Amino acid sequence: MREVLTQGVDHVGLTVSDLEASKNFFVDCLGWREVGGKPDYPSAFVSDGTTTLTLWQRVGDEPADFDRHNNVGLHHLALKVTTEVNLKKLFKAIKKWPGITIEFPPDYSGKGPKVHTMIIEPGGNRIEFAFDPR
Repeated sequence: MREVLTQGVDHVGLTVSDLEASKNFFVDCLGWREVGGKPDYPSAFVSDGTTTLTLWQRVGDEPADFDRHNNVGLHHLALKVTTEVNLKKLFKAIKKWPGITIEFPPDYSGKGPKVHTMIIEPGGNRIEFAFDPR
């Protein structure tokens, strides 16, 4: 067996179609903090205290819509939620947020006990919020 030389995720970089809308979603809707960014390559760094995301503004005028079936790369980002009550509170705030597409509301993943919801955030990335009591 090989020695494991990595230790978790340092950060995840997401290209977004609307940097301000994505940043505002994470900060104002989800309660994350803005922890940095680079104005010369438009970006914002946001964190929930455990996970850090770098949100990078897409360059160019032609939108490249997310296609989880055909694009290589990100299928979705899954974020842990601490309780089922918090998942429902989070979903209540998310469904009111402008620019959100709800793929499905909180429901069991398979037969459970994990409960999850899937959305597309205003910048175009597919995000899952999941609570697993195991």
